[in-house]
Amino acid sequence: MTLTQAPLRRTLPKVTDRFATFGAVLMVLVVLASILAPWLAPYPMDELNPLIGSQPPSAAHWFGTDQAGRDLLTRILYGGRTSLFIAVAVLGVSALAGVTLGVVAGYAGGWVRDVIMRVTDVFLAFPALLLSLALAVVLQPSVTTVIVAIAVTWWPWYTRLAASMAASIATRSYVDAARCLGVPAPLIILRHVLPNSLTPVLVQLSLDAGGVILTSAALSYLGLGAQEPTAEWGLMVQQGQTLFTTDWWVVTFPGLAILVTAFAFNVLGEGLRSALDPRSGGARQAKGPAGPGASTGVAE
Repeated sequence: MTLTQAPLRRTLPKVTDRFATFGAVLMVLVVLASILAPWLAPYPMDELNPLIGSQPPSAAHWFGTDQAGRDLLTRILYGGRTSLFIAVAVLGVSALAGVTLGVVAGYAGGWVRDVIMRVTDVFLAFPALLLSLALAVVLQPSVTTVIVAIAVTWWPWYTRLAASMAASIATRSYVDAARCLGVPAPLIILRHVLPNSLTPVLVQLSLDAGGVILTSAALSYLGLGAQEPTAEWGLMVQQGQTLFTTDWWVVTFPGLAILVTAFAFNVLGEGLRSALDPRSGGARQAKGPAGPGASTGVAE
């Protein structure tokens, strides 16, 4: 190993947990299967054939068919696209809004921090799922409604996380040096505070992806999210719940898709968190399972 390789190797996170590696591989397979659904699906997504309705798994239909004669494997592949789109949209909006507000609050301090954090505390006072349900009931049921309802409850956790990191970084010597040189505050935030605040945020995003998928499936299961003919895992479980004793495959395979995807994201998130912040292992166990506001080893 050369002298130039050693510092670089020390800065790169290493995920040594084989369990986390398995989660990463599983997640990649789920994502690829969803993206490539138009090419992997054995039948058209909206093809109806009542003559073959409620058929069990077979060589022609690996996951069976629903009451309308639609191939379940095809709908599960397309449903993955819907669920992953919701997760990406929710986490993107939540992280963008939450990190922006958190970095501003942590760097500015004083009354700016107080105002932002008190507004954040108002949202945190309500249970996340309950607030999402209330918003989804008011809005028209759709995929967009799910994204809005979940994002409104998710951003405060990123605000708290980014604010705590930004407040710590704002007191570092290199930030003080930039101030003394007359560098404008927005430039200091973009060049120094924001990049150094993103590591725990990225870990939290990986941990929250599974939670968002579970929440979106729950809203669709209750009839407040995706609607027919959209393929969505939670909606498919809702449609097959009354058929479980006779057509068990209609509800089982979509449920397994939700379970496997949430498991993959959670395991990967835990592995990334251990690799990027080894000291957070004990704190993680003390705080409980992943979800909105799950601990990443950083306190406000």
